[in-house]
Amino acid sequence: MKYKTCVSIAEDSPIKIKKNLKETLRRSDYAEVRFDFLKINEIPKTLEIIKKDLKKIVCTLRPKSEGGKFEGSEKERISILKLIAEYDPFLLDVEYNTIKKNKELVRYLKTTKTKILISWHDFKKTPKSPELKNKMMQMSKFSNSVKIVTTSKSVEDSTRILQMYSMNKKINLIAFAMGDSGRISRVLCLYLGSPYTYVSLGKPVAPGQFSLDEMKKIISLNVD
Repeated sequence: MKYKTCVSIAEDSPIKIKKNLKETLRRSDYAEVRFDFLKINEIPKTLEIIKKDLKKIVCTLRPKSEGGKFEGSEKERISILKLIAEYDPFLLDVEYNTIKKNKELVRYLKTTKTKILISWHDFKKTPKSPELKNKMMQMSKFSNSVKIVTTSKSVEDSTRILQMYSMNKKINLIAFAMGDSGRISRVLCLYLGSPYTYVSLGKPVAPGQFSLDEMKKIISLNVD
Protein backbone atom coordinates (compact mmCIF):
# COMPACT_ATOMS: atom_id res chain seq x y z
CA MET A 1 0.00 0.00 0.00
CA LYS A 2 1.27 3.47 -0.89
CA TYR A 3 1.07 6.00 1.92
CA LYS A 4 0.45 9.47 0.56
CA THR A 5 1.59 12.95 1.54
CA CYS A 6 0.16 16.43 1.12
CA VAL A 7 2.60 19.34 1.37
CA SER A 8 1.20 22.50 2.95
CA ILE A 9 2.27 25.60 1.01
CA ALA A 10 1.83 28.86 2.90
CA GLU A 11 3.45 31.64 0.87
CA ASP A 12 2.63 35.33 0.52
CA SER A 13 2.96 35.69 -3.26
CA PRO A 14 1.72 33.87 -6.39
CA ILE A 15 5.29 33.46 -7.68
CA LYS A 16 6.46 31.75 -4.48
CA ILE A 17 3.45 29.44 -4.56
CA LYS A 18 4.12 28.49 -8.17
CA LYS A 19 7.78 27.77 -7.40
CA ASN A 20 7.02 25.64 -4.33
CA LEU A 21 4.18 23.87 -6.09
CA LYS A 22 6.45 22.70 -8.89
CA GLU A 23 8.85 21.08 -6.42
CA THR A 24 6.02 19.76 -4.26
CA LEU A 25 4.13 17.90 -6.98
CA ARG A 26 7.36 16.41 -8.25
CA ARG A 27 7.90 14.75 -4.86
CA SER A 28 4.51 14.57 -3.15
CA ASP A 29 1.11 13.14 -4.08
CA TYR A 30 -0.81 16.30 -3.20
CA ALA A 31 -0.32 19.91 -2.14
CA GLU A 32 -2.37 22.14 0.10
CA VAL A 33 -2.33 25.79 -0.95
CA ARG A 34 -3.08 28.16 1.91
CA PHE A 35 -4.74 31.03 0.07
CA ASP A 36 -5.25 32.88 3.36
CA PHE A 37 -1.54 33.80 3.36
CA LEU A 38 -2.08 35.85 0.20
CA LYS A 39 -3.46 39.35 -0.22
CA ILE A 40 -7.08 39.15 -1.32
CA ASN A 41 -6.44 40.71 -4.73
CA GLU A 42 -3.74 38.12 -5.50
CA ILE A 43 -5.98 35.08 -5.05
CA PRO A 44 -7.65 35.17 -8.52
CA LYS A 45 -4.23 35.56 -10.17
CA THR A 46 -2.87 32.63 -8.19
CA LEU A 47 -5.79 30.42 -9.22
CA GLU A 48 -5.05 31.14 -12.86
CA ILE A 49 -1.35 30.41 -12.42
CA ILE A 50 -1.90 27.03 -10.75
CA LYS A 51 -5.15 25.92 -12.41
CA LYS A 52 -3.54 23.10 -14.41
CA ASP A 53 -2.43 21.47 -11.14
CA LEU A 54 -5.63 21.93 -9.15
CA LYS A 55 -6.63 18.26 -9.48
CA LYS A 56 -3.85 17.55 -6.99
CA ILE A 57 -4.43 20.54 -4.72
CA VAL A 58 -6.35 20.98 -1.48
CA CYS A 59 -7.44 24.63 -1.41
CA THR A 60 -7.69 26.29 2.00
CA LEU A 61 -8.79 29.82 2.95
CA ARG A 62 -8.61 29.75 6.73
CA PRO A 63 -10.04 32.66 8.77
CA LYS A 64 -8.19 34.05 11.78
CA SER A 65 -10.88 32.62 14.07
CA GLU A 66 -9.79 29.15 12.92
CA GLY A 67 -6.05 29.73 13.17
CA GLY A 68 -5.65 31.16 9.66
CA LYS A 69 -4.38 34.42 8.20
CA PHE A 70 -7.29 35.70 6.08
CA GLU A 71 -7.75 39.39 6.85
CA GLY A 72 -10.90 40.23 4.91
CA SER A 73 -14.51 40.06 6.01
CA GLU A 74 -16.43 36.79 6.22
CA LYS A 75 -18.56 37.93 3.29
CA GLU A 76 -15.40 38.37 1.20
CA ARG A 77 -14.11 34.98 2.30
CA ILE A 78 -17.32 33.19 1.31
CA SER A 79 -17.18 34.92 -2.07
CA ILE A 80 -13.60 33.71 -2.61
CA LEU A 81 -14.51 30.17 -1.52
CA LYS A 82 -17.16 30.19 -4.25
CA LEU A 83 -14.58 31.40 -6.76
CA ILE A 84 -12.18 28.60 -5.82
CA ALA A 85 -15.02 26.09 -6.10
CA GLU A 86 -15.53 27.09 -9.73
CA TYR A 87 -11.99 25.88 -10.49
CA ASP A 88 -12.93 22.37 -9.27
CA PRO A 89 -9.87 21.54 -7.13
CA PHE A 90 -9.03 18.10 -5.75
CA LEU A 91 -10.58 19.24 -2.46
CA LEU A 92 -11.87 22.54 -1.10
CA ASP A 93 -11.30 22.76 2.65
CA VAL A 94 -14.31 24.38 4.33
CA GLU A 95 -14.55 24.66 8.11
CA TYR A 96 -17.41 22.88 9.84
CA ASN A 97 -18.17 26.08 11.74
CA THR A 98 -18.52 27.87 8.39
CA ILE A 99 -20.62 25.33 6.53
CA LYS A 100 -23.11 24.60 9.32
CA LYS A 101 -24.23 28.24 9.50
CA ASN A 102 -24.20 29.07 5.80
CA LYS A 103 -26.95 27.23 3.94
CA GLU A 104 -26.51 29.40 0.87
CA LEU A 105 -22.88 28.28 0.58
CA VAL A 106 -23.96 24.65 0.94
CA ARG A 107 -26.44 25.07 -1.91
CA TYR A 108 -23.85 26.78 -4.08
CA LEU A 109 -21.24 24.08 -3.55
CA LYS A 110 -23.80 21.45 -4.48
CA THR A 111 -24.46 23.19 -7.79
CA THR A 112 -20.74 23.31 -8.62
CA LYS A 113 -20.32 19.69 -7.46
CA THR A 114 -17.07 20.69 -5.79
CA LYS A 115 -15.47 18.01 -3.62
CA ILE A 116 -15.45 19.37 -0.08
CA LEU A 117 -13.16 18.57 2.84
CA ILE A 118 -15.04 19.52 6.01
CA SER A 119 -12.52 20.50 8.67
CA TRP A 120 -12.57 21.15 12.40
CA HIS A 121 -9.67 22.11 14.66
CA ASP A 122 -9.31 22.28 18.43
CA PHE A 123 -6.23 24.36 19.26
CA LYS A 124 -6.41 23.78 23.02
CA LYS A 125 -7.15 20.12 23.67
CA THR A 126 -8.30 16.71 22.46
CA PRO A 127 -11.96 16.23 23.44
CA LYS A 128 -13.31 12.99 24.88
CA SER A 129 -14.17 10.16 22.48
CA PRO A 130 -17.99 10.60 22.55
CA GLU A 131 -17.61 14.26 21.58
CA LEU A 132 -15.19 13.39 18.78
CA LYS A 133 -17.49 10.70 17.44
CA ASN A 134 -20.48 13.03 17.51
CA LYS A 135 -18.46 15.74 15.75
CA MET A 136 -17.46 13.30 13.02
CA MET A 137 -21.06 12.20 12.49
CA GLN A 138 -22.30 15.80 12.25
CA MET A 139 -19.54 16.77 9.82
CA SER A 140 -20.13 13.75 7.59
CA LYS A 141 -23.61 15.09 6.79
CA PHE A 142 -21.92 17.69 4.59
CA SER A 143 -19.21 15.62 2.91
CA ASN A 144 -17.68 12.18 2.63
CA SER A 145 -14.27 13.75 3.39
CA VAL A 146 -13.75 14.87 6.98
CA LYS A 147 -10.71 16.36 8.71
CA ILE A 148 -10.56 16.51 12.51
CA VAL A 149 -7.44 17.94 14.13
CA THR A 150 -6.94 18.38 17.85
CA THR A 151 -4.11 19.42 20.16
CA SER A 152 -2.26 16.68 22.00
CA LYS A 153 -0.64 17.17 25.39
CA SER A 154 -0.05 13.48 26.11
CA VAL A 155 0.19 10.03 24.56
CA GLU A 156 -3.38 9.46 25.74
CA ASP A 157 -4.57 12.43 23.68
CA SER A 158 -2.88 11.10 20.55
CA THR A 159 -4.29 7.64 21.13
CA ARG A 160 -7.78 9.06 21.54
CA ILE A 161 -7.74 10.94 18.24
CA LEU A 162 -6.41 7.85 16.46
CA GLN A 163 -9.19 5.72 17.93
CA MET A 164 -11.54 7.62 15.65
CA TYR A 165 -10.46 5.39 12.78
CA SER A 166 -12.02 2.39 14.53
CA MET A 167 -15.29 4.35 14.78
CA ASN A 168 -15.30 5.16 11.07
CA LYS A 169 -16.38 2.76 8.34
CA LYS A 170 -17.87 4.98 5.65
CA ILE A 171 -16.01 8.28 5.18
CA ASN A 172 -12.57 9.46 4.12
CA LEU A 173 -11.30 10.48 7.55
CA ILE A 174 -8.20 12.54 8.23
CA ALA A 175 -7.69 12.69 11.99
CA PHE A 176 -4.52 13.51 13.91
CA ALA A 177 -3.23 15.78 16.68
CA MET A 178 -1.02 18.85 16.64
CA GLY A 179 1.83 19.49 19.06
CA ASP A 180 5.01 17.60 19.93
CA SER A 181 3.22 14.70 21.61
CA GLY A 182 0.87 14.51 18.64
CA ARG A 183 3.61 14.04 16.04
CA ILE A 184 3.29 10.26 16.11
CA SER A 185 -0.38 10.57 15.14
CA ARG A 186 0.66 12.29 11.91
CA VAL A 187 2.44 9.06 10.96
CA LEU A 188 0.10 6.45 12.42
CA CYS A 189 -2.98 8.02 10.83
CA LEU A 190 -1.71 6.72 7.48
CA TYR A 191 -1.58 3.14 8.72
CA LEU A 192 -5.08 3.45 10.17
CA GLY A 193 -6.76 4.66 6.99
CA SER A 194 -6.09 8.35 6.39
CA PRO A 195 -5.92 9.08 2.64
CA TYR A 196 -2.82 11.23 3.22
CA THR A 197 -0.92 13.14 5.89
CA TYR A 198 0.08 16.81 5.89
CA VAL A 199 3.78 17.70 5.72
CA SER A 200 5.93 20.73 4.88
CA LEU A 201 8.77 21.40 2.46
CA GLY A 202 10.85 22.77 5.30
CA LYS A 203 9.57 24.98 8.10
CA PRO A 204 6.40 23.51 9.67
CA VAL A 205 3.14 25.26 8.79
CA ALA A 206 1.41 23.73 11.83
CA PRO A 207 2.70 22.60 15.27
CA GLY A 208 4.33 19.17 15.13
CA GLN A 209 4.33 18.89 11.35
CA PHE A 210 7.02 16.72 9.76
CA SER A 211 8.91 17.79 6.67
CA LEU A 212 8.32 15.85 3.46
CA ASP A 213 11.81 14.35 3.67
CA GLU A 214 11.26 13.21 7.26
CA MET A 215 7.92 11.61 6.47
CA LYS A 216 9.24 9.84 3.38
CA LYS A 217 12.05 8.32 5.43
CA ILE A 218 9.60 7.11 8.06
CA ILE A 219 7.08 5.53 5.70
CA SER A 220 9.83 3.90 3.64
CA LEU A 221 10.99 1.83 6.62
CA ASN A 222 10.61 -1.91 6.18
CA VAL A 223 9.10 -3.45 9.28
CA ASP A 224 9.22 -7.25 9.57
